[in-house]
Amino acid sequence: MRYLPKSPAERKQMLAEIGARSIDSLFEVIPAEYRLDRDLDVPRQQAESEIIDYFRAAAAKNSTGYASFLGAGAYSHYRPVIIDTLVQRGEFLTSYTPYQPEITQGTLQAIFEFQTMIAELTGMDVANASMYDGSTGAAEAVMMAVRVTGRHKAVVARTVHPEYREVLATYAKHQGLPSTLAGYDQETGRVDLAALDAQITSETAAVLVQSPNFFGVIEDIPAIAAIAHAKGALLIVSIAEAVSLGVVRPPIEADIVSMEAQSFGVALSYGGPYCGVIAAKEKYLRQMPGRLVGQTFDSNGYRGFVLTLSTREQHIRREKATSNICTNQALVALMATIFLTVYGKEGIRELAEHNLAKAAFAAEALAAQPGAKLLFTGAPRFHEFVLSTVEEPSQWSPRLLDEKIIGGLELSRWYPELENATLWCATELITRAHIDTAAKVLAAGLVEA
Repeated sequence: MRYLPKSPAERKQMLAEIGARSIDSLFEVIPAEYRLDRDLDVPRQQAESEIIDYFRAAAAKNSTGYASFLGAGAYSHYRPVIIDTLVQRGEFLTSYTPYQPEITQGTLQAIFEFQTMIAELTGMDVANASMYDGSTGAAEAVMMAVRVTGRHKAVVARTVHPEYREVLATYAKHQGLPSTLAGYDQETGRVDLAALDAQITSETAAVLVQSPNFFGVIEDIPAIAAIAHAKGALLIVSIAEAVSLGVVRPPIEADIVSMEAQSFGVALSYGGPYCGVIAAKEKYLRQMPGRLVGQTFDSNGYRGFVLTLSTREQHIRREKATSNICTNQALVALMATIFLTVYGKEGIRELAEHNLAKAAFAAEALAAQPGAKLLFTGAPRFHEFVLSTVEEPSQWSPRLLDEKIIGGLELSRWYPELENATLWCATELITRAHIDTAAKVLAAGLVEA
């Protein structure tokens, strides 16, 4: 009755009420060739114990125990067990949006704390309650810059995550928002400042860069900001790896920061859901998309939290809305809030230093193999690096998989000029044994090549 609430008696009563002779007569209006005249080909019903056994057997088929050197916007970090313990509490694990502050103080305070920590990390004045993910956040940031400046063009660094650029192109297609790409320096992997300067015009609303960029290289944000601001454009800095802010100077020269917070305790989960962020200077507050939770006091002087800003089309007139995003990632943002609370300021710094050191060791070990070369060595980087090999990645990748290791991401899909180049990432979950094994596997093929 819980899942099939219509008993035979109830069905008979329903048919009598509407004057139908039978269920078949109810569907006579549908041509016979489109009606199913047999039982559904589905397995028999199963007991709960049988269903559990089925899924355990299916789960056992998954590949487990692999070490992964993949990064490129989705990073494998350790997740403290307290995260799932807390987010699965009934107070938080709900799809309902916290409109009514009188019954959602816990959720609203969690969002407020999230905003506060994000603002501190990014060096911005204010942060919103979260976006869908880093890619949509970057696109929303560009449209925000259009509203602020009244201009209608964008310049995007080619070192921005290719999939972020694809999402921006989708957003911009019907927005009348053309964009141009600024290339990168072949030695440093940073955006080419001269090319960037040449592409910014009086019609440019925003300059979008990423740091650390898609190659793992840290961009010269002060120099880029000076170029953009000299021509009246806003600077948007996208951050795909949030942990980098533990050691990398925050982009305080930016006008808007768009970030993916997945690294803060959010599982990879086959690509989502993740947690996007937009943070900005206070003067641009009213053009921010999404929501903002604020702190206030009630009539008795007690601290409370309310939804202060919600500039979406469901709340205000469509022509005044800053975004058609209909929700934020409150539950996923809560994961990030718990992660940041558990680690704290010193913990985040130590975690970032650990990643930095691990990647430096991995880059040196892999580049030391015959026929391998580290690219973009002329600028600082975080925990990702680009490795070029004489042997094609399709040759050494299966050998690594035999050792239960997933190698770097092939870059030629987005950067044809980087043939045989791969992007590697080493987080705290990569061990020295993984690095040594990967180096030996590469060396075996490279010597032969």
